[in-house]
Amino acid sequence: MRAVPIQFASSKPKTNGFLPMTRVEMEARGWAELDVLIITGDAYVDHPSFGAAMIGRVLEAMGLRVGIIAQPDWKNIESIQGMGTPKLFVGVTAGNLDSMLSNYTAARHKRKEDVYSEGGEPGKRPNHAAVVYTQMSRRAFPGVPVVLGGMEASMRRVAHYDYWEDKLKPSIMADAKADVLVYGMGERAVREIVGRLKAGNRDFSGIRGTALFLGSKATVAADLSDCIILPSWEELQADKNHLMRLTKVVEAQQTPYSGKRLVQMHGNRALLQEAPAMPVDGPELDELYEYPFMRLSHPSYKKPVPGFATIKDSIIVSRGCPGGCTFCGLGFHQGKFLSSRSVDSVMKEIRKLTESDTFRGTVSDLGGPTANLYGAKNGHAEECKKCHRPSCLWPTICPVFEIDEKAGLDLLRGSRQQPGVKHVFVQSGIRMDVALRTPEYMKELIQNHVSGHMKVAPEHMHPEVLRRMRKPAGDFPAFMEKFFELSEEAGKEQYLVPYFISSFPGCTEKEMGAVEQFLKQEKWNLQQVQDFIPLPMTGSAAMYVTGLDINTGMPIPVVRGAGDRERQKRMMRPNPVHEARQCGSRRDRRGGAAAEATEDSVDRMD
Repeated sequence: MRAVPIQFASSKPKTNGFLPMTRVEMEARGWAELDVLIITGDAYVDHPSFGAAMIGRVLEAMGLRVGIIAQPDWKNIESIQGMGTPKLFVGVTAGNLDSMLSNYTAARHKRKEDVYSEGGEPGKRPNHAAVVYTQMSRRAFPGVPVVLGGMEASMRRVAHYDYWEDKLKPSIMADAKADVLVYGMGERAVREIVGRLKAGNRDFSGIRGTALFLGSKATVAADLSDCIILPSWEELQADKNHLMRLTKVVEAQQTPYSGKRLVQMHGNRALLQEAPAMPVDGPELDELYEYPFMRLSHPSYKKPVPGFATIKDSIIVSRGCPGGCTFCGLGFHQGKFLSSRSVDSVMKEIRKLTESDTFRGTVSDLGGPTANLYGAKNGHAEECKKCHRPSCLWPTICPVFEIDEKAGLDLLRGSRQQPGVKHVFVQSGIRMDVALRTPEYMKELIQNHVSGHMKVAPEHMHPEVLRRMRKPAGDFPAFMEKFFELSEEAGKEQYLVPYFISSFPGCTEKEMGAVEQFLKQEKWNLQQVQDFIPLPMTGSAAMYVTGLDINTGMPIPVVRGAGDRERQKRMMRPNPVHEARQCGSRRDRRGGAAAEATEDSVDRMD
């Protein structure tokens, strides 16, 4: 269902097109009350890259009256009460990132900038924002259901390790006390929740892509015979090594086709996770991105939101990540099964983008979790539906995985032909192993869609560390050679900007030496480096906590001390700046301009 424009009498003020953030904006729409109030830890940017905006538009398309409170004062309950009590529910999200990752660096220092806040100002969201906002909502709106969602909720839905507090924590539901948690991309689940509430039904059981924290009586009464029992909170507290099994089971069941329900006991209460929701695909996916997004920050902001500035002229073309990298949460949140928009839908959005007063002819990105997997298919074959393999691409690309080179070419070429478009770049990450298998697409990409610097993520150069990351070894040198060959063929001077991770589990200074040696050989001084952060619920966090290899179960060294971590970071800058800036031979040009990264900029926020 698409949103129907609301008509107003001429005596009423005009709406600004955004979902209302104040009582005045509600009244401009002629609303006396809201159906749904969304509270988010990010500034309100009405763009499909922002989860609160996407869910808000989904609800609006259902005919609901939706309001947004962005970054409320968590010390003042009145900061979320200005638009009154919502009729159906309060939706809570910490924002596009885990709030602890937003607030703290890998060294556990407070960040100097929050890219999802107005003016980049830090301190506008609390630690563990999802818990804080949910508890506020319970107090502010007694009796109103609270629905918890977003990245922080997804990645903390079961007991997990919190790096910044350096301790194991129970399911976020144990602290937040929400009525239901929506994990993953929540469009399907939230529609089901609305349907039940409108029918007067507050029973949220059995909804795919959700988790419930059952009371003690409900736990006893529940039929859990078809569930996989995870290590309990008490077992984890007694033996941290249970975190490895917990992580591998949750990961293996992250499939909507054959995933089982999961149960984790917290004392006499059960955290019950339903199987994942089915991916949104086809015309339904196109429709999501064709909702009437303003593609702007809310007009109440006087300063730009830095995280929006980088993507305001970008287009999302796909969802899902089949890579299964152990350091990344995308597979747990978006799922490993790919969905791609139609070329026609993407072209329609580009044409709409060109009508913006701020558009200057450049589409900054045609992307998603992995740009060159547009049009690829998994989950389409019977083998996929039975598969619990965490990665479709590692240790080798699955023979059932379908790469559609033509779809990617049609997307790139079609986008350049749109009226008003001068340049179309691809800034999202790519899979180099897939790129090497699609030579025509790779040529099209490098010769026509690189802004001068292309970001790539080899992550490491030591095969054992790469194995623990679930990243292929040996592709980066071959990709480099092809990149510079194709750039020279097109008569363009272009640079690669690679990302490497230091202090990954199993990586000592010996293994880090492989990266250091490679950088010396290539006369490369990195613009950015990433000091490893074990994000909640990921395989790398399980390795960090247990000291066990996720693939073999054997003990591995884990670097924890600040001094050891700092030494590994320094190994990623082995070349003097003056040498790295030389731009004579092809090899000397590869690093681009060297730059000293501050602590606040070194963490790549996967």
